Amino acid sequence: MPAPDYLRDRFPLLAEQLPTLHLASLPTPVRELALGTDSGRRFVSVKYDNLTGDVYGGNKVRKLEYVFPRARTRHALRVATFGAVGSNHALATALYARKAGFDCTCFLSHQACTPLVAATLNMHAQNGTELIRYGGSYKTRIEILRRDLWGRHSWVIPMGGSSWLGTIGFVAAGLELADQVANHEIPLPDKLYVGTGTMGTAVGIALGLSIAGLATEVHAVRVSDASITNWKKMRLLLNKTVAMMHRLDKAVPEDLGARANLRIRDEFFGPGYAQGTSATEKAIRLARDQLRLTLEPTYTGKALAALLADMRLPENEALNLLYWHTYNSVPLNVPNDHPLDATALPKEFLRYFP
Repeated sequence: MPAPDYLRDRFPLLAEQLPTLHLASLPTPVRELALGTDSGRRFVSVKYDNLTGDVYGGNKVRKLEYVFPRARTRHALRVATFGAVGSNHALATALYARKAGFDCTCFLSHQACTPLVAATLNMHAQNGTELIRYGGSYKTRIEILRRDLWGRHSWVIPMGGSSWLGTIGFVAAGLELADQVANHEIPLPDKLYVGTGTMGTAVGIALGLSIAGLATEVHAVRVSDASITNWKKMRLLLNKTVAMMHRLDKAVPEDLGARANLRIRDEFFGPGYAQGTSATEKAIRLARDQLRLTLEPTYTGKALAALLADMRLPENEALNLLYWHTYNSVPLNVPNDHPLDATALPKEFLRYFP
């Protein structure tokens, strides 16, 4: 049975002009769960976007469903994208690119060493991803891109997949959640918490909920440096997404962005990207012990930490809170103690192995 097409139901003309490639298993489930904390027992809702696919889960798959068809229409043979060495987006792009028939190049930068970086690099090696060490001055980065993309029929996907087109995948996700609320699968969330780096996930959810007429406040919990994640760039992505939707289908309200109920939460970023805090560690333990969910310190631990902090505030006592789980749950069945193929990795990346 085909998955519901929530975007087509709302805007048929828009959907006709935005072809998709079926990659994700949708809709992903929602549940309301009891959660015990120091301040008592509360119910919270969870959106399980860890279950978007059997190749690799997490929130990136929804974006790729819209981005890959555009690469095909441009006759690309290769897709290329960016991220840190442990990037879920880069790995998801590489794995699904292979499934979709594209070669893939990932331009990766260094990050703090977390337990899954080595396994992620080995998954790239097993997949045949072309990995390029990326960094340095602006001039150096441009030279790298020219050297490794020129003449290779490549389609470049921005970091996190957060173009306006990738963001559409989460406009549909917001509509999906609205439908689940309408069907009484969970109560209407007053506040929704999701980790945000390149902001496409949070922006899309907020726009989808706005289209559905829901007043849920989307808390985008910042996990990247403020030069990447900030309100100015979020507003640009929000406005560009709405402008392109309206351009393709005049039924999309021009003031949709102004209706989006969205805010950035900065206070859980901690010392840096992929570096947790005591609040992050507590959230990871609580999720493991009570929600049976595996979180990590880069995105999901910080998002749940924000929810737990707000749960303790008296003004939120009667509110319904939802945690949007974005972390892949498909096991990486590769070693993390030695490289599968050291020749497939830039030599600088060998530092992530014990």
